[in-house]
Amino acid sequence: MTDPHWIDTALTAARPQAVGALLRYFRDLDTAEEAFQEACLRALKSWTKNGPPRDPTAWLIFVGRNSAIDVARRQARHQALPPEDQLSDLEDTESAVVEKMDVADYRDDILRLLFICCHPDLPATQQIGLALRIVSGLSVRQIARAFLISESAMEQRITRAKARIGSGDLPFETPGPIERAERLAVVSAMVYLIFNEGYSASGNEGKARFPLCDEAIRLARLLLRIFPTEPEIMGLMALLLLQHARAAARFDNDGAIVLLENQDRNLWNRQMIAEGLALIDKAMRHRRPGPYQIQAAIAALHARAARAEDTDWVEIEQLYSALETHTPSPVITLNRAVAVAKTRGPADALALIEPLEERLSGYFHYFGVKGGLLMKLGRTEEARLAFDRAISLANTAAEAAHIRMHLDQLAQVDASA
Repeated sequence: MTDPHWIDTALTAARPQAVGALLRYFRDLDTAEEAFQEACLRALKSWTKNGPPRDPTAWLIFVGRNSAIDVARRQARHQALPPEDQLSDLEDTESAVVEKMDVADYRDDILRLLFICCHPDLPATQQIGLALRIVSGLSVRQIARAFLISESAMEQRITRAKARIGSGDLPFETPGPIERAERLAVVSAMVYLIFNEGYSASGNEGKARFPLCDEAIRLARLLLRIFPTEPEIMGLMALLLLQHARAAARFDNDGAIVLLENQDRNLWNRQMIAEGLALIDKAMRHRRPGPYQIQAAIAALHARAARAEDTDWVEIEQLYSALETHTPSPVITLNRAVAVAKTRGPADALALIEPLEERLSGYFHYFGVKGGLLMKLGRTEEARLAFDRAISLANTAAEAAHIRMHLDQLAQVDASA
């Protein structure tokens, strides 16, 4: 129980609760983070020698708070720190601390911490970077590698985010029911953004960024523990699991994209799928459908199909129609068009997406879908123009290579004509 691996796992699990509580005490992100780091250093010494405490989170909060207070006193009055044994020996004080701590306090502290990282004045990239640093505890180097930017650039991004938050007048009191619901929606969106940062990458780069997907799933589990009866959090958790379950099949050995219909379904993670299916089934029984639940239901239909040809595209189209009602978006309509192509043919799908071109003029996937539909209709010259536009908008080399494959197919059609 006292090996370094167990201690590292315990510290990682306790981090959101501990940093959230320390933030409530000191109302400063840097102070809370530094206090937690000091508590972790003391834990490495104490837990290895004395064994794990009854409540690691309470231990870390108690030691971190004392450490930060002592630093503040020393800086203000030039007083020496108390002896090490007085700070580390919590045998008599830990029980009292644990008794005072309430599950509701944990919940509000975590939610407050996540919400502060989702400050509306921060760009989404800064929100994600700050959350990965403060809540997840990833190093600046790890985050920079995931975002494919330099370590110094990421350090500046996180520093600016902290400064922006520090200059604001953020409330630290416990949020009421209405505000808590509003915060939950923002936090859920941030978790999904973190997941998409990893999931939307392609090829070998995508495999390197899969840890972002894992971290988003960990944060979603945390939210689900805080709100175990909230169907949209169940839907979010199910969606992440069902999408990430396909990770091993999404790229071939050369890093090329493998479309869903061509993936080797034996490579899908059946344990993740089973958990995701159970969650979405449980969420839908609440009869309060939301965007995450609907997206998870779509992913579930793909997961339940043993073969690509077994996919229930009629139900998928209906679910996308419901999603359009909840959150109207040209991208959702584009996704519905893919299902329409399967159920009613490429002509109907093309008619559905053509009015979207102005709004999606800078969107790679729009022109990829349009080119594919035109190719199926035999309109090769128009398809070539759409594919050329898609390549110019490709975000990764793997995306560009996938479109070039279609262009090669068109060239073969021309050659045989």
